[in-house]
Amino acid sequence: MTEPSRNRSYVSAQRVAERAGVSRSAVSRTFTDGASVSETTRIKVLKAAEELGYHVNHLARGLINEQSNIVCIVAADMAHPFQSRMLELLTDKLQILEKVSLVINTGGESESVSNALRQTLHYRADATVVLSGSPAISLIDTCLANGQNVILINRNEQFEGVKKVIVNNDAAGKEAFALLRRAGCKRLAIISSQAGTSSLVGREDAFLNAARAGGIEATVTRAGPTTYQSGIDAARLLLSRSERPDAAFCVTDLLALGFMDAARHEFGLSIPQDLCVIGFDDIEQAGWESYNLTTFKQPVEQMADHIVSLLTDVNALTPQEEIKVFEVQPVWRRSVRPR
Repeated sequence: MTEPSRNRSYVSAQRVAERAGVSRSAVSRTFTDGASVSETTRIKVLKAAEELGYHVNHLARGLINEQSNIVCIVAADMAHPFQSRMLELLTDKLQILEKVSLVINTGGESESVSNALRQTLHYRADATVVLSGSPAISLIDTCLANGQNVILINRNEQFEGVKKVIVNNDAAGKEAFALLRRAGCKRLAIISSQAGTSSLVGREDAFLNAARAGGIEATVTRAGPTTYQSGIDAARLLLSRSERPDAAFCVTDLLALGFMDAARHEFGLSIPQDLCVIGFDDIEQAGWESYNLTTFKQPVEQMADHIVSLLTDVNALTPQEEIKVFEVQPVWRRSVRPR
């Protein structure tokens, strides 16, 4: 008969051993992968454990081996479709591998963020994955100072001993310019964000440099944070001018969607006949019929697989800098005139 639930939090391996009539070490071997234990003993232990409501304390066991199996994921702007997709993939893949994801939202108050980060250090997370460009450099320094393995996604800052997973923003910026020029566009605009992260700035600079090399001076508009509303605000700023751009490279799809909606519904422009638009990320909404946005696809699945491989390969988490660069792929839809 199962004991009252109020006692379950106090169940120890010793009590399971006593109930099953076996040694304490037999209980430990039963719940250790690959350990030798007879089938008869295993059945007795599992039956006793179920009756008592016993669960193995994996955290305590891991700390004995200096491994907690906790992965801290530091993120901001988690409602952004690209961020939420990456977070979904990482947590799902880590869960399959029986690792615990501890997510810190750095979009809140700085004090609460610092407190949350301290908790990860108390729990001795095996590694910290910095999911975006927003979390402060000081948070990364804190992780490194406490001996954590750190993996940065789409960040180019110089840190000693971190792993970086980035996409080739330079190639994408150049290709975006080439696509718009082949479409016959001459007045080019860049729609960016005030966030100023290294990945967004990298896309801006690559497009600007390619345009200058082609004899065109593109304009840059940063109307606010990296949001749909900022795309709308940028359109209002640019398209109300007497000399409107005839093309826009938006450094994220979310900015592009807002820009497109304002262009069509507030200014009566037709896309792509009056205005060509290119985005970046290939979020789900970019493929919706209302947008059909030409964009660049970040290989999120492959990036997540690589990050997980770093977290599960002990040799991969040595304290030395390593950069893995993924190529982005242009996704041709109907927001740019045919080539």
